[in-house]
Amino acid sequence: MKRTLLAAPFLLLPLAAAAAPAPKDAPSRAAEKGCVWEKLGGPALGLEAWVQRCTFGSRKVDLFVRGNSVMIRYSDGGEPEPLIDVFELKPTETAEAGIARIFAERTIDKKLAAHCELKPYEGDDPAPAGAKRYTFLPDAVLKKEIDAQGEPDGVPDPPCGDWGDAPDGIQYFEAQPTGGARHVMFVRAGQDEPLFDEKTLRLLPPKP
Repeated sequence: MKRTLLAAPFLLLPLAAAAAPAPKDAPSRAAEKGCVWEKLGGPALGLEAWVQRCTFGSRKVDLFVRGNSVMIRYSDGGEPEPLIDVFELKPTETAEAGIARIFAERTIDKKLAAHCELKPYEGDDPAPAGAKRYTFLPDAVLKKEIDAQGEPDGVPDPPCGDWGDAPDGIQYFEAQPTGGARHVMFVRAGQDEPLFDEKTLRLLPPKP
């Protein structure tokens, strides 16, 4: 028999008044084989992240915090490399203005920086709720110069440098304005699924 809601409207009241469940503090996907998830970061970094610690035979891989960055380290050698950099915004500075400042400060070629524009990052996966992702792309003048050079042999250099859009991997700036954070981050997700959960990265608000 088909149920008619109008027959018992009082049944809807407890549902409407019920509080929404708190979001689950957990990774959004299962760990890779040989890996386990662990929480990294905190107020000193301005970021909380779920990261994986892995053992692949004799090779171990772990992520750790150094300064304002989440680094990746391999047991079989090589210097640790940054995966996520966290930057503090200046007082009253918007996330977009802060990202533009950070990009300009870290791009050595100032002529190149002047011809790169802040744009929404359009990756295959949408940004998590409450987050906004950005990248830097060539303006019309720089794009014309690049097009005139023709197709390069192999993978081209990033058109806007190391802090802009990458042709051989995924990287972007992310802000989380709805959470009250006064930081933004630069995320290097790379080519494969990263050993951190990019969907649950949480920039922390200032201490009260």
